[in-house]
Amino acid sequence: MKNTKWITLAAMALMLSACGEEETKPVAQPQEDLVENENEEEKEEVVEKEEDFEEEVIEEDAEPQYEINEANWTVKPIADAPSKVVLLTIDDAPDKKSLEMAKTLKSLNAPAIFFINGHFIDTDEEKAVLKEIHEMGFEIGNHTQTHANLKQLSEEEQRAEIMQVSDSIESIIGERPKFFRAPFGVNTDFSRALVKEQGMLLMNWTYGYDWESKYQDAKALADIMVNTEFLTDGANLLMHDRLWTAAALTDIVEGLRAKGYEMVDPTTIKGVTTE
Repeated sequence: MKNTKWITLAAMALMLSACGEEETKPVAQPQEDLVENENEEEKEEVVEKEEDFEEEVIEEDAEPQYEINEANWTVKPIADAPSKVVLLTIDDAPDKKSLEMAKTLKSLNAPAIFFINGHFIDTDEEKAVLKEIHEMGFEIGNHTQTHANLKQLSEEEQRAEIMQVSDSIESIIGERPKFFRAPFGVNTDFSRALVKEQGMLLMNWTYGYDWESKYQDAKALADIMVNTEFLTDGANLLMHDRLWTAAALTDIVEGLRAKGYEMVDPTTIKGVTTE
């Protein structure tokens, strides 16, 4: 699955570069007014191409290609969208390895969602890391302020856990998170209602292993993530900001692709609030 943001930026860059080459081509013994008219025509053509391209992108983004199946948290294709896909997600960001993981995924052209804990974006350095991850084109999710079990909190405390991190994220990247994942996968009726009210898409996961001691090794983790019996079309893959996960990330993505899977662009999922 191609990432629409990255495709847009790349295509625009190539188009503008090509147009720039046309504008600088020498004209043999031009007449001044003729050159001026040609330049004006070229500028109009560039503007027209840009507008046409933007309309195509807007039209493509307007129609969701996937939706979340809450029965097993897989990503289900809508209409004729490719079904042999997985969704990559990174929790507990941006702790120590998120920026490295984002750069790895970017180099692999593999989109993902980074779910943020508020206590990891307290300092200016941490805020800069979050901003850089977002500017690389990754979607940002809310993973609560302190990673508390929501079922152990009052409704007022749950609201604070969710709203505080959303407010912080907005102050750093200029937009509110579009996804929410509860710590431990534990939601309450109140948190579900609040998440819906806030325009976020509720997420859980299909499988993940990197918190288990026997998979806290890059080779073992990559093997189980790619070869687990739970790998299925639309699987929602849970990973964390961890040393061994960062080390395994390339092998995980390449291993999944070797099996014919591509990575879902999170912005194509139904229910994601768009600005």
